[in-house]
Amino acid sequence: MSHQNRWLVLGIVSSALFLIVIDMTVLYTALPTLTHDLAATATEKLWIVNAYPLVVAGLLPGLGALGDRLGHKQMFMAGLAVFGAASLAAAFAPSSGALIAARVFLAVGAAMMMPATLSLIRLTFKDEKERAFAIGIWAAVASGGAALGPVVGGLLLEYFWWGSVFLINVPIVLVALLASALLLATRPGDASRPWDLVGSIQVMVGLIGIVYAVKEISKRDPSWIMVAATFLIGAAAMIVFVRRQRRSAAPLIDFSLFGNPRFSSGVATALVASGALVGVELVFSQRLQLVLGYSPLEAGLLILPIPLAAFIAGPLTGLALPYIAPTRILIGALVLTGLGLAGFLLAYNGQTAVWLAPLAVMGFGVGAAMTAASSAIMLSAPEERAGMAASVEEVSYELGGALGIALLGSLMSILYTRAMTLPEGIAIASQARDSLDEALMLAAGLESDQSLQVATLARYAFDQAFVGVIITAIACLLLVAALVWKVSRKPDKSFVHER
Repeated sequence: MSHQNRWLVLGIVSSALFLIVIDMTVLYTALPTLTHDLAATATEKLWIVNAYPLVVAGLLPGLGALGDRLGHKQMFMAGLAVFGAASLAAAFAPSSGALIAARVFLAVGAAMMMPATLSLIRLTFKDEKERAFAIGIWAAVASGGAALGPVVGGLLLEYFWWGSVFLINVPIVLVALLASALLLATRPGDASRPWDLVGSIQVMVGLIGIVYAVKEISKRDPSWIMVAATFLIGAAAMIVFVRRQRRSAAPLIDFSLFGNPRFSSGVATALVASGALVGVELVFSQRLQLVLGYSPLEAGLLILPIPLAAFIAGPLTGLALPYIAPTRILIGALVLTGLGLAGFLLAYNGQTAVWLAPLAVMGFGVGAAMTAASSAIMLSAPEERAGMAASVEEVSYELGGALGIALLGSLMSILYTRAMTLPEGIAIASQARDSLDEALMLAAGLESDQSLQVATLARYAFDQAFVGVIITAIACLLLVAALVWKVSRKPDKSFVHER
């Protein structure tokens, strides 16, 4: 493969990765409009957002192994085709249920593609410095693309209907399919590699069960029987999955890799950095529109410092990695992200120009954290386990995003419900305490004075909940930074050799 083709391969897989990660957050600025047009409930709204990263995380280990068996190019192109068809279905979904189903199929296509992106980079770039830089580009696309989603969504909604955020995927998929057919090298898969379908189903059931329990708790009147049942089902599935993998001769996830402090630190960093980025963007984009009254495009542009800084941080961190220990970068990036959010929290009620700077600091920290995490995970595993390491790393990002939405989104709902006080003497449904969207829709049907009173109380409650979510995200970032520092001081108990 020529030097030029190596970078063309990076361009192809980065384009596909951009589609995958941007679909995790592109709905954020579209969510208020979409919720109104489809009359989605608070629970449906969370599932519309969360179904995608959750199913991706559940399918990644199994479909990554299937890619090793069938060949990464074939799996990559099949995933592109599924992703394109699902994008069409999502764009013209007539109801919330249909949109959730389309998002599930989008997740299937993404999970088919994603393991190939990082594996192809690992196999294509042999030079250590080139590989570190390429991983930096990959991580910049992963973090910057996820952060850029609300901007793209806002720009499209300024001129088109909400379905355009999905329809835009289709021409990109067609171009990527053609480029893949012409430029990607065909490497035969290993037909002897087993595909653990049962294990893949187990981990997906476990993730969905646990996250559903978290989301049920966030309701105003949760069903504690449902919480207990779904949590027990999810926990049991995860326990069975882990035991099955430990006994398997060809596991989807080799848990002995976590004995390497650098590997486990990379996974923890990927989880919390992705969760903080996605969770904070979810609540922040809603605040910009529903509390401050910005249009979707304006909200997207105000979030722009995050992806721009992340795009810059990725390649710069990749260039620095051969000279600075990844663990040091992990700790510094997590602390920097937390400080950026803390600065934003101090300034979020001030002038716009004041809080744009800490947002950029947060974005730079996330970009650096994701690049260092990718490098720590991939380069801590031996060559023959590159595919497995890639799957673990991508599961960390997707699961982090899913947990960020579920936990921070659910925390937002819990705090809002507790803070929201319905005014005496005004006949309004109790659903106003479920979410700010529903409160504003219900308030629109009242007389002007009453409508203003309800809307003011709802926005005040939302702001109180917003502060609680940001403080929680900061605490998680700093806690994981401390844990990474502590783990890095322990001896390596795995068989994996440091480079």
